[in-house]
Amino acid sequence: MNKKTSDTREKILTTAEQLIYQNGIHATGMDLLVKTSGVARKSIYRYFATKDDLAAAALNGRDERWMQWFSTESDKGDTPADRILNMFTVLKGWFDSEGFRGCAFINTAGEVGDPDNPVREIARQHKQKLLDYTLDVTRQLNIDQPEALARQLLILIEGAITTAYVMGDGSAADNARDVAKILLEQAIR
Repeated sequence: MNKKTSDTREKILTTAEQLIYQNGIHATGMDLLVKTSGVARKSIYRYFATKDDLAAAALNGRDERWMQWFSTESDKGDTPADRILNMFTVLKGWFDSEGFRGCAFINTAGEVGDPDNPVREIARQHKQKLLDYTLDVTRQLNIDQPEALARQLLILIEGAITTAYVMGDGSAADNARDVAKILLEQAIR
């Protein structure tokens, strides 16, 4: 793949990801994508056979970047407990950022009725990666039930994201962090 081909494909994916996050999959039509990206429809279809293929590729890219960002920022804590609590500090920064529209994976999965649709599968895989990352950190605590704590933390993370978006309440991250502290205290006893 030459540089021009790679640049064009990346431009399409970046634009699609931004539009899907801002408007949703159904509201992101090919006309809007062509207009916003400046890439001809024929060129878009050269890279992606269908709009669903494009949406899936854009969401896969977002998954990789989001997980890299979240884990790198969360891992700035000194201890495993600090890293767990830092997850909620990281989320708060995201909630307070311009353009925050909740979780792209929850939003897009909600648009798709078919549980076998690739978009739903990408959303499921994203949530599994988030659980796996959380489990990696809880295992570092050397506690009896790291899996149970990881699942509880995932629910706190997801609940905070949803509450922040739906209710416009950035303090949801602080509230979830407070609950995470209690869970950590109980787990470490």
